[in-house]
Amino acid sequence: MKKIILCLLLLKGVVYAGKPSNFKLPLVVSKDSVEIVRLPKDFDHLSVRDFTISPKNDEIFFTVESNKNTIATIMHMIKKNGKWYLDVAPFSGNFYDLEATFTPDGNSLFFASNRPLDSDSTIKDFDIWKTDKINGVWQTPKNLGNVINTEADEFYPAITNSGTLYFTAQYKHSKGKEDIWMSKYVNGNYTTPESISDSVNTALYEFNAFVSPNDSIIIFTSCGRSDDLGGCDLYISKKEANGIWSKAKNLGSKINSDKLDYCPYISFDNKFFVFTSNRTKLQKSYKQKLNIDTFLKEMQQVQNGKGNLYWINADEVLK
Repeated sequence: MKKIILCLLLLKGVVYAGKPSNFKLPLVVSKDSVEIVRLPKDFDHLSVRDFTISPKNDEIFFTVESNKNTIATIMHMIKKNGKWYLDVAPFSGNFYDLEATFTPDGNSLFFASNRPLDSDSTIKDFDIWKTDKINGVWQTPKNLGNVINTEADEFYPAITNSGTLYFTAQYKHSKGKEDIWMSKYVNGNYTTPESISDSVNTALYEFNAFVSPNDSIIIFTSCGRSDDLGGCDLYISKKEANGIWSKAKNLGSKINSDKLDYCPYISFDNKFFVFTSNRTKLQKSYKQKLNIDTFLKEMQQVQNGKGNLYWINADEVLK
């Protein structure tokens, strides 16, 4: 009888895997300033980075990364009957996984991982992997193969409507220290990746590119440019009528800080611009000596220099 009741509850959509959470997705976010994304309290003191949300705004993936980059795990939140449920992503939890992103149809996810190619091999460098959702279940991920993945690291995939893949890599033949690369998807196969325009890639670091589904906008991080605000900043480039990327522009002080700002993402409905930042409310010195209570209060605040997710109305980026 208990099994019958459980089956009926599952059919009605009442019982879900994962932990119920207090997360709420706002209808709109501020245009005035960036706000911290209030994830479940379990993550208040953990380093959180990168974010993707399904086209229906009912499924979210983000990464939790350990101190000194020892391990990272992709977390999964799904909305059922108005409530969000939290769990480790079904394809994560064994290896260093990060930077999941939905395809525009919502049926696949691409992500980066150092997992071995098969169960008998050892952990390798970072490759790009893909998992498909079939009958509501995320399947065993597949490596994209050696046209995309090499002996170097490949990170931060972004996929357009046409299947074109953008990603970050540090190749010997890069324009700079890290470049953003592009590979078209033609007749079921990826073309040899190309380092994209000099309007984006320079002799410096360019990485973590979000590309709009229609391939018209790219937002990425660059370090060391003359107009940066002291850390690595977010930049935007728009594709012109001739198909060439315009000269990238700094997104400005409303979004960027003097710390590392990275992992940009725009929701499919163009409502949310989400990014990761290591900005902090900690001070470099204190006029009054900290006691044990004030010290712990300072160290335990959410914005203490670790990675956090922030968002702002996407109109502020797309205008």
